[in-house]
Amino acid sequence: MPTYEYECSSCHHRFERKQKFDAKPVAVCPKCRGKAKRVFHPSPIIFKGSGFYVTDSRKGVPDTGGESGGKKGKK
Repeated sequence: MPTYEYECSSCHHRFERKQKFDAKPVAVCPKCRGKAKRVFHPSPIIFKGSGFYVTDSRKGVPDTGGESGGKKGKK
Protein backbone atom coordinates (compact mmCIF):
# COMPACT_ATOMS: atom_id res chain seq x y z
CA MET A 1 0.00 0.00 0.00
CA PRO A 2 1.34 3.45 -0.85
CA THR A 3 1.82 6.18 1.72
CA TYR A 4 0.19 9.53 0.94
CA GLU A 5 1.05 12.87 2.52
CA TYR A 6 -1.66 15.38 3.43
CA GLU A 7 -1.59 19.01 4.58
CA CYS A 8 -4.29 20.92 6.44
CA SER A 9 -5.27 24.23 4.84
CA SER A 10 -6.14 25.73 8.26
CA CYS A 11 -3.28 24.80 10.63
CA HIS A 12 -0.75 23.57 7.97
CA HIS A 13 -0.27 20.31 9.87
CA ARG A 14 1.26 17.59 7.66
CA PHE A 15 0.46 13.93 8.18
CA GLU A 16 0.77 10.63 6.30
CA ARG A 17 -1.69 7.81 5.69
CA LYS A 18 -1.20 4.35 4.20
CA GLN A 19 -4.11 3.81 1.81
CA LYS A 20 -5.12 1.56 -1.02
CA PHE A 21 -5.10 2.99 -4.54
CA ASP A 22 -8.89 3.01 -4.73
CA ALA A 23 -9.44 4.51 -1.23
CA LYS A 24 -10.99 7.97 -0.93
CA PRO A 25 -8.55 10.72 0.10
CA VAL A 26 -8.60 11.99 3.69
CA ALA A 27 -10.64 15.21 3.81
CA VAL A 28 -10.35 16.11 7.52
CA CYS A 29 -7.26 17.10 9.51
CA PRO A 30 -6.82 14.89 12.61
CA LYS A 31 -5.40 17.82 14.60
CA CYS A 32 -7.88 20.69 14.06
CA ARG A 33 -10.66 19.02 12.01
CA GLY A 34 -9.98 21.47 9.15
CA LYS A 35 -9.93 20.69 5.42
CA ALA A 36 -6.97 18.51 4.35
CA LYS A 37 -5.58 18.09 0.84
CA ARG A 38 -3.15 15.56 -0.59
CA VAL A 39 0.38 16.86 -1.21
CA PHE A 40 1.86 15.86 -4.56
CA HIS A 41 5.60 15.45 -5.01
CA PRO A 42 7.41 15.37 -8.36
CA SER A 43 8.87 12.05 -9.40
CA PRO A 44 12.65 11.92 -9.28
CA ILE A 45 14.42 11.55 -12.62
CA ILE A 46 17.97 10.26 -12.75
CA PHE A 47 19.93 10.80 -15.96
CA LYS A 48 22.86 8.43 -16.45
CA GLY A 49 25.18 7.84 -19.36
CA SER A 50 26.81 9.98 -22.00
CA GLY A 51 23.77 10.38 -24.25
CA PHE A 52 20.13 9.50 -24.52
CA TYR A 53 19.33 9.71 -28.21
CA VAL A 54 21.20 8.99 -31.41
CA THR A 55 20.66 12.61 -32.48
CA ASP A 56 22.23 14.08 -29.31
CA SER A 57 25.28 16.26 -29.78
CA ARG A 58 28.34 14.37 -28.56
CA LYS A 59 31.97 15.38 -28.26
CA GLY A 60 34.40 13.83 -30.70
CA VAL A 61 31.83 12.86 -33.33
CA PRO A 62 32.90 14.24 -36.75
CA ASP A 63 30.39 16.07 -38.94
CA THR A 64 29.63 13.82 -41.93
CA GLY A 65 28.40 16.66 -44.13
CA GLY A 66 25.14 14.93 -44.97
CA GLU A 67 22.14 16.44 -46.73
CA SER A 68 20.85 18.25 -43.64
CA GLY A 69 23.12 21.30 -43.74
CA GLY A 70 26.60 19.86 -44.11
CA LYS A 71 29.27 21.86 -45.95
CA LYS A 72 29.83 20.79 -49.55
CA GLY A 73 32.92 21.61 -51.54
CA LYS A 74 32.63 23.56 -54.82
CA LYS A 75 34.26 22.28 -57.99
